Amino acid sequence: MNTQRVWFAFFIVFALTLNFGFFWGEIDNPNHHNPFEFFLALVVSLIATVLKIGDRSHIGAVLLATSLVADIQLILAAVMWGYSAQVIGEVSPATMASIVSLAGGAMLANVTSVILLLSETLQLKR
Repeated sequence: MNTQRVWFAFFIVFALTLNFGFFWGEIDNPNHHNPFEFFLALVVSLIATVLKIGDRSHIGAVLLATSLVADIQLILAAVMWGYSAQVIGEVSPATMASIVSLAGGAMLANVTSVILLLSETLQLKR
């Protein structure tokens, strides 16, 4: 068993599950979306991206691209949330809906990464 591949798969799936946990709930209700879970989703997504950098295969390039998409969307959501909370002073339902929508796009990119990882794993020959 390759421990590097285990950690790689762990962080990809962990990023997806954390993102899903944040995404689930009423889209415009800030009480349904935990900021700590969002922060963890962003950090784990960034770790998954770093782990994908060393792979030089074609599938590795696609996995890196999907991870970068997820990172950019989560970073944009974090900036929007921080601006709304710190500069404006409150997170309106419309702003929360935008934040959750960006997290949903990141979740779709994470789903794509997991599907690619599974397809690559199924194609491996012993």
